[in-house]
Amino acid sequence: MTQARLKLPLGIQTFSKLREEGCYYVDKTPLLLKLVEGGTHYFLSRPRRFGKSLLLDTLAELFECNEPLFRGLYIHDRWDWSRRAPVIRLSFAEGVLHEREALDAKIDELLEENESYLGLSRAGHSRSGRFSRLISAAHEMTGERVVVLVDEYDKPILDNLTDPEAARALRDGLRDLYSVIKGQDAHIRFAFLTGVSKFSKVSIFSGLNNLNDITLDASYSSICGYTEADLDEVFAPELEELDRAEIRHWYNGYNWTGEAVYNPFDLLLLFDKRTFRPWWFETGTPTFLIQLLTERQVWLPELDRLETDADLLSSFDVDHIATEALLFQSGYLTIAEELHLEGSYFYRLCYPNREVEQSLNAHLLRAWSPDETATVKRRIALLRLLRANDFSGIEQLFRAFFASIPNDWYRKNPIARYEGYYASVFYSHFAALGLDLRLEDVTQVGRIDMTLHFNGQWYLFEFKVVEQDAEGRALAQIKARGYADKYRASGEPMHLIGLEFSRAQRALVGFEVESLS
Repeated sequence: MTQARLKLPLGIQTFSKLREEGCYYVDKTPLLLKLVEGGTHYFLSRPRRFGKSLLLDTLAELFECNEPLFRGLYIHDRWDWSRRAPVIRLSFAEGVLHEREALDAKIDELLEENESYLGLSRAGHSRSGRFSRLISAAHEMTGERVVVLVDEYDKPILDNLTDPEAARALRDGLRDLYSVIKGQDAHIRFAFLTGVSKFSKVSIFSGLNNLNDITLDASYSSICGYTEADLDEVFAPELEELDRAEIRHWYNGYNWTGEAVYNPFDLLLLFDKRTFRPWWFETGTPTFLIQLLTERQVWLPELDRLETDADLLSSFDVDHIATEALLFQSGYLTIAEELHLEGSYFYRLCYPNREVEQSLNAHLLRAWSPDETATVKRRIALLRLLRANDFSGIEQLFRAFFASIPNDWYRKNPIARYEGYYASVFYSHFAALGLDLRLEDVTQVGRIDMTLHFNGQWYLFEFKVVEQDAEGRALAQIKARGYADKYRASGEPMHLIGLEFSRAQRALVGFEVESLS
């Protein structure tokens, strides 16, 4: 029997609206029941637009015992619908706050909304005192311990990362508020805080050391997002005439040490528009991220194989933001492999999918090039030249690009003053096209800087930075070390390409090609 098509829950973050309007819904209630039965205080970090708000709204409806909404779901026959709990909701998802005064006004507004909803009068002079009294009074009035749900707990700080002084002031205001949750533990049945980043407990969760951080808990890896099984069981009608492998290549791959998931925002827009595009990425990449990667002179080919440990991956603060933590927590990198060595956990990171790799490199390429319009034209030209195996044209394309960069631009941009800039920009032109690239591919005799598999052919690239003029060392190394041997078994044509960049001339001075049939 063919499954009927339902309404796509585009932009819907309200559980009641989703259920009442007959939308597709991926049943997350087995995991919610596990949370409630297994503990009382939780924290979860996930990138933007991953369904955190819907998750919290579902919890609110569950604890408020709105039983009709859960009919047909896993939890319906396993929940005590007679035990209604008072729910306090705090959300910083809306608006942008740049000053402590604006944050204080927002907190006052949120507390007033909860007091009105629960039928309680305002009490307490300080904001922390008012929040504290709200929790205890709700418990006293109902006889049930309180549920506290905080959505986008860190957004006021993240919106001000380019202004550390403002970010610190907002962080201190939020720390004062969140400290109440620990102090009112006797009156709390369940607490759940969600956000994009995981700030250190010292910086924002001071004293709140009873939070169970489930961000990297394998059993909750799919608590937000859609799994492969979800596509088959829930969205089967939407898969018609769409290439399943292409869907997976474009949008799957986010992993928090458990089952990999798709970004819901991407899939819903794909099903609606029937077109593969970087839907999630186009909703906004923070300029702060681009600035930080530029200031730190990050070698772009390295992003897809960064290694880190558990402490660095989960730490984040206004005055110390590790590149790995920022990229992972914001969703631009994900976990490729978890290693447990001598009692410590280490992680190898990678791009989650084509959308992120292609879009991030295109975004950085525009930021790292003097002329954004010309950058787009070069990418189009490069693809055409590759299809024709026009190596002379490719050489001219890049020689002209590096020669066109004015000295003043080099002087003003820190990224252009380090040696890895040349190879990074060259690599990004290919990565921004979404091509099948492999970086430092391992052979028996060494590592190839960049390997491209395209149009049934292999392209092996080696980069060298020389003092002045071309020395011919790049191509010579590919041949001397027999890098091509690994790919001969494929029977596909190969092209060995050596590139040399002059440190003194700031230009591409060597471009040698040898094709093997």
